[in-house]
Amino acid sequence: MLRILFLGDIIGKIGRILVKSYLADHRKEVDICIANGENASGGYGLTPKVVDQLFEMGIDVITTGNHIWDRKEIIPHLNGYRRLLRPANYPPDAPGYGKCIAGSANGVYFGIVNLQGRVFMPSLDCPFRRALEEIESMRKKTPFIIVDFHGEASSEKVALGRFLDGKVSAVVGTHTHIQTADECILPNQTAYITDAGMVGSSDSIIGMETKGVLKRFITGIPYRMEAAKGKGILNGVLITVNGEGRAEEIQRIQEGG
Repeated sequence: MLRILFLGDIIGKIGRILVKSYLADHRKEVDICIANGENASGGYGLTPKVVDQLFEMGIDVITTGNHIWDRKEIIPHLNGYRRLLRPANYPPDAPGYGKCIAGSANGVYFGIVNLQGRVFMPSLDCPFRRALEEIESMRKKTPFIIVDFHGEASSEKVALGRFLDGKVSAVVGTHTHIQTADECILPNQTAYITDAGMVGSSDSIIGMETKGVLKRFITGIPYRMEAAKGKGILNGVLITVNGEGRAEEIQRIQEGG
């Protein structure tokens, strides 16, 4: 059996502190660690410095989403980071990689695919068709494939989970920062959860300072929001797969809050 740790969206400094502490205690218990890091730098985007910090903590692959472009200083570096992913269904000319194969300490290789939804999100290529294209090429190298589906609509995430059931080891949703309670093993042994949640401040509105978010809602004026401080919460999932890449168990992780 192999164990996959997937951590929800990391938000700002407090998120990075929580991840570092958690992995110091638990990293040796899992074969691979994946985390969505698109908000890890101050709540918006990623910088090269923070990317390096996250890898040093023990994260093997960093997935992202629509906020990967928020920090312009990361864009020239995207082609240099093979294990920092942006959604694969961005246009071909976009810098960076939408998938990768990462090796674990015990010599097992895992395929990771990053996709972004289209419902209430920027218009991109079809994530369903792109998923099949990426999975087909990766299956020649490994039966262990994990998909991060970064999307707004639960229905779209559930649909992709069903669409890929039996084709991948796991489909994990990200983006909404609210951990859902629908973790399950689908009929053809693909692990699924609509949203893994977040790693950040629980005294917040989805990880951001409450005051700024409320001003935006009440006035309609686009105030800049800041990553919240204070009490933290760490969300994620722990997935167990067999030697054929089929999921046997998925457990939600929720620490703090």
